[in-house]
Amino acid sequence: MEKQEIAIRTASEADAGEILRIYAPYVANTAVTFECDVPSLDEISRRIRDTLQTYPYLVALEEGRVVGYTYASAFKRRAAYAWSVETSIYVERGLRGNGIGKRLYLALEDALRRQNIINLNACVAYTAAADIHLDNASSAFHQRMGYREAAHFTKCGYKFGTWYDMIWMEKMLGDHPQKPDPVIPFQRLPGTRA
Repeated sequence: MEKQEIAIRTASEADAGEILRIYAPYVANTAVTFECDVPSLDEISRRIRDTLQTYPYLVALEEGRVVGYTYASAFKRRAAYAWSVETSIYVERGLRGNGIGKRLYLALEDALRRQNIINLNACVAYTAAADIHLDNASSAFHQRMGYREAAHFTKCGYKFGTWYDMIWMEKMLGDHPQKPDPVIPFQRLPGTRA
């Protein structure tokens, strides 16, 4: 079967239903996210809207259908952290391993570079012994994308009757200049409208 072309574009609130369709199984059936209750459609819409005020929120499309998404959020709210973000990514479960995540993260990195963001931080669920809810594929994916483990928190998340670890992974998009350029809100970058 011929591989379909994947298009990447800025998400909009109109994508909330498709994003929820992808995210809900991760919440309900995995420990990939420590969120325990599937959020409402209104909540997903709010998250998209709030994220896009400052950071990228991107979707991957295959034949016009959303098959994955990625976004950045504030690492911490204090001004000194302005050049650091937390990254998140989800790909439709049956389509993982087909390069969609890589395409999404590369597009996210490109947008963040243009915003003058330097530090990428990913909060990743981790387990010493894989089970039906968590297999460490996310940490392996982040390693392949150039992230390295920066911190390991033992048994800090409890889901499905199991204690899971959490690791922070980091990647630098460039050097740390003595005087960094100001961060540009995503919506002010050319060509970023949904």
